[in-house]
Amino acid sequence: MSVYITSTGHHLPGEPVDNARIEEVLGRVHGRPSRLKRRILQSNGIQTRHYAIDAEHRTTVSNGEMAALAGRDCLDQGYLPDARLDMLSVATSQGDLVLPGFGSMVQAELGLPSLELHTSHGICSSSMMALKAAWTAIRAGEHGNALVVASELASRLFKASRFEAAGATPDFNAEFLRWMLSDGAGALLLEDRPRGLSFRIDWIRGVSHADAFPVCMSVGRPNGQGRHPSWQDYPTYAEAEADGALLIRQDVRLLDHLVKLGVDGLLRLIDEGRVKVDEVDHLLCHYSSHHFRGQIYDMLTQAGAAIPEEKWYTNLYTRGNTGCASLFIMLDEFRRTRELAEGETLLCFVPESGRFNNVYMHLTVVREATS
Repeated sequence: MSVYITSTGHHLPGEPVDNARIEEVLGRVHGRPSRLKRRILQSNGIQTRHYAIDAEHRTTVSNGEMAALAGRDCLDQGYLPDARLDMLSVATSQGDLVLPGFGSMVQAELGLPSLELHTSHGICSSSMMALKAAWTAIRAGEHGNALVVASELASRLFKASRFEAAGATPDFNAEFLRWMLSDGAGALLLEDRPRGLSFRIDWIRGVSHADAFPVCMSVGRPNGQGRHPSWQDYPTYAEAEADGALLIRQDVRLLDHLVKLGVDGLLRLIDEGRVKVDEVDHLLCHYSSHHFRGQIYDMLTQAGAAIPEEKWYTNLYTRGNTGCASLFIMLDEFRRTRELAEGETLLCFVPESGRFNNVYMHLTVVREATS
């Protein structure tokens, strides 16, 4: 049974924040401007992004509310009334609460009546896992439709007060992501029939390499050789915070592996015949930094499998890196701003640096048959 993306939506909180205003919102750690900010921003190429906190560090919209706003935008663009929705599949890196599951909170925010619920937890690729769960359920004939939502509210981790609570000036691995991540939510409506101009999901393939590499991006463990392996092992949460265990960190030394593994996975799909490079009309790749775009293109070129750069689409530079929500927000903007023809193909690629999980998806533009 074929499955189609029949509607898309997104929500980006507040006004765009340019590079000059980031520290006005996130704050200066110990009152001092960052010495790393300019260097990291030059590398990632991001010019504007959105935050769900204000300059007083008050949360202006919760993660659950953002997800619901994106979901509502998607449903309003579509043809399906709430009462006929069969499944809600939701993803995030961290909900507003530790428990219960994020999906339950989003269902309540949306006011959706009884349906099947799924929550995917992870980092960037969790949205694709939520999408695959919904896609699989529809293909199996369990449901006729599903709303898939991915939402991230990273900015609460980047308040200056978070770093100050950990004591000294933050180390590079802790500060790196402060200038990389931002907030937003995206949503896709899946159905077992096309509606107007839709995307048919041809396949979704994920490949995890968690067995071969250490953790690269994490929250909940101290830097280096801490006194405890997890933030939950400290006698008190205050001690965990003081030890820096609640800061989000990226081991930047491992990031080159992410690009290589992602390209290797794509080459494997080419060898299997799932991807025919000459037949790809659009590439939507969630690279977190402009720096990685060049690396990906160079590796594909060396392998004789380059997709011309004029076929690449991204909104990273104006929307920011919104983690697991990035591809959904990207696909929504792509759908709304492009004149698409039936038969065009999209190759979507989401690499994740948490512990190296890469997910690929192939879409074909189709049109609903009219009598």
